[in-house]
Amino acid sequence: MQTMHIEPFFDTVTGTVSYVLADTAAGQAAVIDPVLDFEAQSGTLTSASSDRIIDYLRAQGWQLQWILETHAHADHLSGAQHIRHHLGGKIAIGEHIQSVQKMFSRIFHFEPGFLPNGSQFDHLLHDGERFQVGGLEVTALHLPGHTPADMAFQVQDAVFVGDTLFLPDVGTARADFPGGDAVSLYRSIQRILSLPESTRLFVCHDYPPNGRAPDCMCRVADQIQRSIHVSEGISEAEFVAMRNARDATLAMPTLILPAVQVNLRAGKLPPAASDGRSYLQIPINAFLGDKKPADGV
Repeated sequence: MQTMHIEPFFDTVTGTVSYVLADTAAGQAAVIDPVLDFEAQSGTLTSASSDRIIDYLRAQGWQLQWILETHAHADHLSGAQHIRHHLGGKIAIGEHIQSVQKMFSRIFHFEPGFLPNGSQFDHLLHDGERFQVGGLEVTALHLPGHTPADMAFQVQDAVFVGDTLFLPDVGTARADFPGGDAVSLYRSIQRILSLPESTRLFVCHDYPPNGRAPDCMCRVADQIQRSIHVSEGISEAEFVAMRNARDATLAMPTLILPAVQVNLRAGKLPPAASDGRSYLQIPINAFLGDKKPADGV
């Protein structure tokens, strides 16, 4: 008999929600979107957030089969390698990560040996692909828009939507990163909202407004009735105009520069330099936009 259990882990620093998905009867589990702790001011990388998940899985006695990434996050560093080091499991992401790697490997001037073919991950998932967590059947859904490679994971009445949707009072993810597209995002969201209204949606981030406590789950019906961005009656054209206007006002995420360099490598640091230390790059003016560059520097 299958028994599905979902355990959320909220990281207050980045607003990220990671999950353990388990078939408790089979004693097998997956981890979705784990976080590695990075202090940008000092360059300090620690593992308390991922260790909470490791300790939980060990306490339950469950075997880890999969570490699933909904996309290459720009707001936190992935804890996938740290968790795999301690518990095993295969690291998987959507197959379109290759296009994201190609774009950002040029921006960050990755080393010549870096191959933008997704080989850094153990498995690349395609749209509609089915795989098992114990006896639970999970379906991968390609939901481009926030990035070209975003995936969701559907199992029974639950969908882990990544950054495609936030809770109804927060809205939707930005679509202005390289390869992002507001039209694609709207259509991906409609794919989710076409599911039965009782379907549970588990978000990857929460930024609680008006002092409410952090949360991680709503239902399709809640999005249709109450979403500030995509409730029933909001057209594609209206959404795209809103999303593009809003994105133009947003600053880059605090951790985008270190996060992308690590997450495109499936959570690994760049190769160590001759002194044995790994270094992250800061590409000057890579995200300049409409701002005027400094002269004479």
